[in-house]
Amino acid sequence: MTSDNIHLDHKVICSIIEPYSRVLDLGCGEGELLYPLVRDKHVRAQGIELDDQAIQECVKKGLSVFHDDIESGLREYPDASFDYVILNQSMQEVKKVDCVIQEALRIGTKVVIGFPNFAYIKSRVALFFQGKSPITASLPYLWYDTPNVRFLSIKDFEVFCAGKKIRIVEAHYLGEKTRVRFLPNLFALNAVFVLTNHGYEPQSKMQGVIPSATRDCSTNQCRCTALSELEFHNKKR
Repeated sequence: MTSDNIHLDHKVICSIIEPYSRVLDLGCGEGELLYPLVRDKHVRAQGIELDDQAIQECVKKGLSVFHDDIESGLREYPDASFDYVILNQSMQEVKKVDCVIQEALRIGTKVVIGFPNFAYIKSRVALFFQGKSPITASLPYLWYDTPNVRFLSIKDFEVFCAGKKIRIVEAHYLGEKTRVRFLPNLFALNAVFVLTNHGYEPQSKMQGVIPSATRDCSTNQCRCTALSELEFHNKKR
């Protein structure tokens, strides 16, 4: 896992995951992250992916991957099915991101989320001086062919977690080659957060907090509130 061809965010996530854990990778791609976790950390791993070609590559690596949409594919998992649920570089492509995160927290003890920071200094410069949609190492697409449906900053995500009463256990801020320790919302290219619903402590200085709400996210694909065990089994029937 120390090879130079492994992305920095993958190295950080690999360092977070405990050996022999139960891991679910949402939007696992070709298994670039899941495979070293199985090989080096001996985790019991599953993946969810929509792309058929990516799934074939995972199968070649001996990975267990299900063809499903992460916005609807978590309903059948019982509570606390996994030690870690990973959503790395996929959250910005999800339409109902709040529902997916709440479902991930229901089925996983901890949720590891990685995403590109839209407030990165190079993005700000591109917008301010060029007046164009920014292209960075973590946001490499042109505006018309990007798979992303949302763009968020590190501060946006911290405020979201505070509003939903989600506890941030760890936060890692990453530049292109090294970690960022000063003004991460400005200088971090990517961020990796570890979340849990347990032991939430409100951050009194947070501003612009999103009100916590209980609602159905339409289409009955997922619910933003965690189901009790009895409700979950009744729903499955």
